[in-house]
Amino acid sequence: MDFPRLQFTIFITALLIANFVFLNKQSPLTWVVISITALCLVWQLWWILPYTRLWPHEVKETKESSPDKQISIMTANVLTPNRKADKLIKLVQTHKPDVLVTLESDQWWEDQLKVVEVDMPHSIKCPLDNLYGMHVFSRLPLSNQEIAYLVEKEVPSIHTTLTLDSGDKVRMHFMHPAPPSPTENTESAERDAELIIVAKSVAKSNQPIIVTGDLNDVAWSATTRLFRKISGLLDPRVGRGMLNTFHADLPFLRWPLDHLFHSQHFTLNSIKRLPPIGSDHFALLTKLTLSSTAGADQAGLDSNASDHNWAEEITENQGVSINDVPQLDDSK
Repeated sequence: MDFPRLQFTIFITALLIANFVFLNKQSPLTWVVISITALCLVWQLWWILPYTRLWPHEVKETKESSPDKQISIMTANVLTPNRKADKLIKLVQTHKPDVLVTLESDQWWEDQLKVVEVDMPHSIKCPLDNLYGMHVFSRLPLSNQEIAYLVEKEVPSIHTTLTLDSGDKVRMHFMHPAPPSPTENTESAERDAELIIVAKSVAKSNQPIIVTGDLNDVAWSATTRLFRKISGLLDPRVGRGMLNTFHADLPFLRWPLDHLFHSQHFTLNSIKRLPPIGSDHFALLTKLTLSSTAGADQAGLDSNASDHNWAEEITENQGVSINDVPQLDDSK
């Protein structure tokens, strides 16, 4: 029930207005109803307000001009049966991202996207027809390339080191854990475990880090918050809007499921949702600048002992550990 908190908020707001308009305000029972409704509204707002412009930015805006330290990433769940590859290709040609990651991309999508390799010659390809295929195309060099199946044997993630034009190296993790659903996983345990073992892994690194993909979880959920607490990564959405990426065809049922998190080494140039590509997801375009001094005092969510205990329980229940996550040692 984490997903529809925005919809709950809209409904409760309308209900609260209706309480004032239609109920007898001379009755003590009316004020009990109004008070309960107001408390429900406050509870929902506690979760979603950080993803509105009413909240302070978690990630600072980039002030300096350092083109050789910038990186732009387009994250796109293409939807396997979608055959409108030209729309995504047009977005790539328009925005010229340094990195394109496609999710749900099969062999057909790999064939269609060969055209982007002219400008993005570095790639990691994992075409699958089970809705979990994944491709990474990059203008910038990639090393330590690994495709890993961290929790489920048919659900890959991609891990690599990217070298900026400045020579700085960035640790990159591309993820698409399976969602909780009646047809796939009856619970969210597998998704949560994949998120947490990556969070634990990057928490032990001092490298610049970016994690992006379709996490099949909303930005404000308890499990995504746990991921941020354990990893120490920042969310550039905070204070800038929800940027709901799913469902593209259902305006009233939209949530932020496609994410990009990063270490405090980066500041934000821009983040925006892109026009439709025929998928049930919108693509997300994020531009960052590696700026260790400007970003050093940025802070995300703090963790406590209970958070770490919960994280340990999640990974133990699935029998996984951070040793399963490629460490991307630059000395290789």
